Amino acid sequence: MLGMIANTDLRRFEETILKGTTTVGIVCSDAVVFATDTRVTSGLYVAHRHGKKVYEVDRHVGITIAGVVADAQSVVETLKANANLYRLENGRPMPVSAVARLTANILFSTRGSLIVQSLLGGVDESGPHIFSVDPLGSVTEEKYVATGSGSPVAYGVLEDPSSKKMTVKEAVALASRAVVAAIRRNAATGDSFDVVVIDKKGYRELGEDEKRLLRADASLS
Repeated sequence: MLGMIANTDLRRFEETILKGTTTVGIVCSDAVVFATDTRVTSGLYVAHRHGKKVYEVDRHVGITIAGVVADAQSVVETLKANANLYRLENGRPMPVSAVARLTANILFSTRGSLIVQSLLGGVDESGPHIFSVDPLGSVTEEKYVATGSGSPVAYGVLEDPSSKKMTVKEAVALASRAVVAAIRRNAATGDSFDVVVIDKKGYRELGEDEKRLLRADASLS
């Protein structure tokens, strides 16, 4: 019976997450960088061209989403509430690893009924961290990671040997290149991209002018 449930969950995972979206996360010096595309798909149908796939959980931590939008939004709101409550009760921000573990517990407790693949990342007292959480609640800490249907293309960019020990500026450029490469080669990834930097100053999403400069870079043309 458990094997049948696992197989069903795996099929649902493949039918949703692997057919759309590209999200990228990179740990760099004193910060983490997230980049996502903005195309929202339902099978071959493009439901929205400028969907939001990266959210602020608290001032020091963010999350990217892939999968069923309603499921993902529910998880994000639950994390926000718990992170705020933790800050109020303890007088300090919730550790990034604890946010990742809470996400994993939520997904594991539903036994696959919530179809969400997420990257959790931020900066706490122990430094910058990124965790990948799959729909069944498995957690892995990564230095760089990509999810979604365009992830094989994105990894081809992220695994460049020159990408080690990056500054924030270099990580922003690399994450953007990885998502743009996926946009070019993966039909379910597209339209535009969002970039977020989380450092000791907090969560910040790049504005349109900054993204325009990234697009103008010769490596993104």
